[in-house]
Amino acid sequence: MEEYKKRKIAVDFFRLLSIIKRDKKKMLLFCGVAAVLGVAIALDTPKEYTSGVLLAPESNDASGMSGNLSSLASMVGMKFSMGGGDDAIFPEIYPDLMESNDFKVSLFPIEVQTIKGDLKTTYYDYLDKHQKVSWYEYPVVWFQALMKKLVSDPVPDAQGGSSTPEKADPFRLTKRQAAIADYIGKHVTCAVDKKTSAISIQVTDRDPLIAATLADSVKARLQAFITDYRTNKARKDLEYVEKLCNEAKAQYVEARQLYAAYSDANQELILQKYKSKQEDLENDMQLKYNAYTQMMEQLQLSRAKVQERTPAFTVIQSASVPLKHSSKSKASTVLRWVFMGFMLRVVILMWKRRREIFRVVEA
Repeated sequence: MEEYKKRKIAVDFFRLLSIIKRDKKKMLLFCGVAAVLGVAIALDTPKEYTSGVLLAPESNDASGMSGNLSSLASMVGMKFSMGGGDDAIFPEIYPDLMESNDFKVSLFPIEVQTIKGDLKTTYYDYLDKHQKVSWYEYPVVWFQALMKKLVSDPVPDAQGGSSTPEKADPFRLTKRQAAIADYIGKHVTCAVDKKTSAISIQVTDRDPLIAATLADSVKARLQAFITDYRTNKARKDLEYVEKLCNEAKAQYVEARQLYAAYSDANQELILQKYKSKQEDLENDMQLKYNAYTQMMEQLQLSRAKVQERTPAFTVIQSASVPLKHSSKSKASTVLRWVFMGFMLRVVILMWKRRREIFRVVEA
C-alpha cells in the first residue's frame, strides 16, 4: 500500500514534442481544416456595435439644513429625518433592477430604426423577426423548433400569455418572450463603480443606430423608475394636500357667498338679531379663509418636497452612434480555431501514444 502511494505518473514532454514533429502532415491538415472553418465562421458572424452612457447620481447623504436639524434633534433625544438616507434603492442594485423581467419587458415597445433606414419597428419585433441567423446556428435553431413542436408551451397565448410586446406580462411570459428577455439581459448591461457610484450602461447590437437608441432609452427608463420610486410618497402626500386645499377653497367660497348674500339682503336693518347673524357669517368666513390659507401654504411645502425628493442625474457621457464595431476581429477568430485544431490533434496523439508519453515512476 505504501509503495502504491509513492508512485506517480510523469509526462515525457520531450517524447511528446518528438511525436508532434513526426506528425507534421496530419497536424497541418487539422490546422488547415480548422482554419477554413474559422474563416467561414468569421465571415458569416455579424458585427456587433456597443454604445454606452455614463451617469453620476446625486448623493443621498443628509446635508445642509436637514443635517443640522438632525444633529440638534439627536441632542435632546429626538429622531428627525428629512430628505435622503432612507432609500431602499441605491446605485449598487441598479444592475439587479435592470435584470428584472419588468424592466426588460418595458424595452419591448421601444421604436427602433436601422442605420440604413430600411427597417422601422419595435425592439421586440426587430429581435423576433429581423435577426440574421448564421449558418452554424441552424442546427440549434432546428433543434429548438423541433422541441417546440414536441413540447407544448407551458404558457400558451390562449391561457393568458401574449406574443405582442404591448400585452407582454412580466409575471407570465411565453417561451419566445422569455428568450428575447434573456437576450436583452445579455446585451443590455449596467455596472456601478463602487468608489464613485458612477453608473455605466452599455448596449450591444448588430446595428449601431439601434445600439445608441437603446442606450438612450434605457437611461431614460432607469431615471424614470428611480424618480418614480423616490417621489412616490411625496406625490401621494401632494395629491392628498391638493384635495384638502380644494375642499378648503370650496368651503371658503361658499361661506363668502353666504355672507355677501346675507349682507346685501339685510343691509338697512339695524336689529341686533340680524347683526349677530351677520357677525357669525363673517367669523365663519374668516375661519374658512384662514384654513384655506394654511392649506395653500401646506400645498407649496408639499410641492417643494416633491422637488426635493426628485433625484438628479448628471450625464457624464451621452449615447452616440458607434463608428467602429466592438466584436472580435476576424483574425483572432481564425487563430482561435487554428489553435483548437492543433490542440485536438495533440490530444488525439496523446491518447494513441499514451504508453510512450505517460510513465509510472517511483516518488
